[in-house]
Amino acid sequence: MAEQRRVLLVEDDETIARAVRDRLAAEGFDVRVAGDGETALVEHRRAEPDLVILDRLLPGLDGLEVCRRMQAARPVPVLMLTALGEETDVLVGLGVGADDYLAKPFSMRELVARIHALLRRVERAAQLAVEDTVIRVGEVEIDTAARRVFVRGVEAQLTRTEFDLLRRLAERPGQVFERDRLLSDVWGFAEAAATRTVDSHVRALRRKLGSDVVRTVHGVGYALVRR
Repeated sequence: MAEQRRVLLVEDDETIARAVRDRLAAEGFDVRVAGDGETALVEHRRAEPDLVILDRLLPGLDGLEVCRRMQAARPVPVLMLTALGEETDVLVGLGVGADDYLAKPFSMRELVARIHALLRRVERAAQLAVEDTVIRVGEVEIDTAARRVFVRGVEAQLTRTEFDLLRRLAERPGQVFERDRLLSDVWGFAEAAATRTVDSHVRALRRKLGSDVVRTVHGVGYALVRR
C-alpha cells in the first residue's frame, strides 16, 4: 500500500476547513488543520506535510508571512487560496514561495485536481534531478539537476512552479506554447478557466528574470526569447 500523503490545511473559516478536510480524507489524504498562522507553523514543523493548502487571509500572521517562514524553514509545495482578485496580490504570493493558487469560491473537484497535479510535479522534479543538464538560452542559464537559475551569472530565486515553467519553455526556445498546453505540461491539467494561472506565473518570471525573457504572442501563448 502506498504511503498516505500528509496535507496541512490552513484555513480559519471552519465551514470551509471542515468541507475540505472531509473531501481530502475521502481521497485518502492524512489531513491536519490549522486555523491561524502560528498554529500552522507549529504543525509544519511537527507533521512535515507533503503539501500545504494555505489561505491568503488569516488572523494574526497572514498567509504570505506564513508561506515565507515555511519555505525558509523546510521547503514544501504550497497551494494558496485567495479571495482577492488583484493580480498584484497573486504575484506577491508566488514571490514568497507559493507554487500555485486557487481563487475562492472553488470547486472541490478542481482543488483535488490541483493537489494531485502539484504532487506529481514534485515527484517528476525529483526524478529529473538525477539528470546533469545545463540549458543556456541567451543570458539565462538553467541547471536542471540542481534546479537553479542564473541570469548574467546572478542567481534568481524561483519557486518550484516557476522553475518547471521556465524549463518547459527552455526546452524549445523560440517556440510558442499555447496556454492550455503549458497547463497540461507543467501543471498536469488543462482547463480553459485556469489559463490565468499561466499568465500570473509568466509575470512572476519576467519580474525575476527580466521583462524581455518571455515573449507574449497575443491570443496564442508564450515563448522563451532566443538571443
